[in-house]
Amino acid sequence: MATVMETQNGIKQTLAYPQKKPAPRVWRLLKAYPLVFLGGILVLGLIFVAVFAPQLQHFNPNQQFQNGLSAMGGPLPPNSTFVFGTDDLGRDIFSRVLFGARVSLEVGVFSSIISLFIGTSLGIISGYFGKFVDTVIMRLTDIMLAFPLILFVVALVASLGQSITNLFIAIGVLGWAVTARVVRAQVLSVKEYEYVQAAKALGASNWRILTKIIFPNIIPPVIVLTTLSIGNNMLLESTHSYLGIGVAPPNASWGNMLAEGQQVFQYAPWLLYYPGLALLLAVLGFNLLGDGLREAFNPRRVR
Repeated sequence: MATVMETQNGIKQTLAYPQKKPAPRVWRLLKAYPLVFLGGILVLGLIFVAVFAPQLQHFNPNQQFQNGLSAMGGPLPPNSTFVFGTDDLGRDIFSRVLFGARVSLEVGVFSSIISLFIGTSLGIISGYFGKFVDTVIMRLTDIMLAFPLILFVVALVASLGQSITNLFIAIGVLGWAVTARVVRAQVLSVKEYEYVQAAKALGASNWRILTKIIFPNIIPPVIVLTTLSIGNNMLLESTHSYLGIGVAPPNASWGNMLAEGQQVFQYAPWLLYYPGLALLLAVLGFNLLGDGLREAFNPRRVR
């Protein structure tokens, strides 16, 4: 169907093809950054489950039900009463998975915030001032990266005591090295820009240059790194809970649920399926969101 257009001179021209209406903005963003939307949906779903776990639960996650065990004393498979089945103590798996989401998200977010604060501060100082300060901080970073983080966290949690708070403090305090390196690299690049040199020539203080010029320019990669680290820290929490040094029983954590289910998985595989699937989707959501944000913030991307 032809479309008639009028030019600036008043002459009408007929187009062979009609003009296409621009796609809605949401659709354009979805096509440009599909990973951000997919990861965002998974992350928002996790946040919703964690926040409203008490309203969504069917039963108390730590309560042992007499009708939650079979006649032989084993766990029940999924049924109309217990949607995800029960464990070997007769507890509702569905409610425990919901509260496990709250634990994983709490540890992942708070430990990432601690690592972000320490790593960003050290990375900015190291990259901006350089010389002896840079050497000291980078050698300390190398030492932190040389040792397995899991062993460091095990030692610190054993010293502080087994609790959720001590776990995310340990992960956060010991997991700043990667953030420091990334931030340092960004600062080394940004501080060579002309406007930074101009600010120095005009007599701006180091504090003003760091807070008003350099820090705003390194926010995008820091956001991406923090998003990715949340998923990694959730895996760390599950690993330590699986090993028995994370969330203390009877409190629910995806890690200790996997450890409990491993003992009876041959005849009760659902004890591994549901917490394992929940952990997979949660970590996948943050990784997809982080990868999508990295693509969105990439200055070389053709828009």
